[in-house]
Amino acid sequence: MAKDFINNKRTHFGNKRSHALNANRRSWKPNLKKVRILVNGHPKKVWLSARTLRAGKKNGSITRA
Repeated sequence: MAKDFINNKRTHFGNKRSHALNANRRSWKPNLKKVRILVNGHPKKVWLSARTLRAGKKNGSITRA
């Protein structure tokens, strides 16, 4: 699976717990989007989480290509 280009966010694994505290394995996946951004002045397609993309747009550190 892809990971976030900037923050290295990946799938996390853990347990889903029922009311009786039975454990079932489950995963939490980041909300990844494939976007074109400028990396060292050149456009590049990378995976970014929606949160990283939003934060980068707000503070100006990510420029869409």
